[in-house]
Amino acid sequence: QVQLVESGGGKVQAGGSLRLSCALSGRIFGRYAMAWFRQVPGKERDFVASIRWPASDTNYADSVKGRFTISRDNAKNTVDLQMNSLKPEDTAGYYCAAVLGRWGTTRMSDYDYWGQGTQVTVSS
Repeated sequence: QVQLVESGGGKVQAGGSLRLSCALSGRIFGRYAMAWFRQVPGKERDFVASIRWPASDTNYADSVKGRFTISRDNAKNTVDLQMNSLKPEDTAGYYCAAVLGRWGTTRMSDYDYWGQGTQVTVSS
């Protein structure tokens, strides 16, 4: 059974940095992609970034391009999200997700597995 566990959330001042990590346990066969989404209360969960297995193609939401970087560590079976130049509007719950057999989707309904989320709070 596939499980995703996020870590690394916290509180930071505007302009600061945080690094989120998502650990994947269990086996996924074939091609898949992993992504980060974020959600604030009362709003939909929005796509942030994704990365493909086994290739390393990445995709980013326009709002985070140039500030966030998604990467993977094959040895540790993790995917990280480095967040720099954080803004108060980046405040949200951040969720790791995995989608099997497809790449490029930014719709949360397409994703097959989800973590429990980690909170990021950016103060002004």
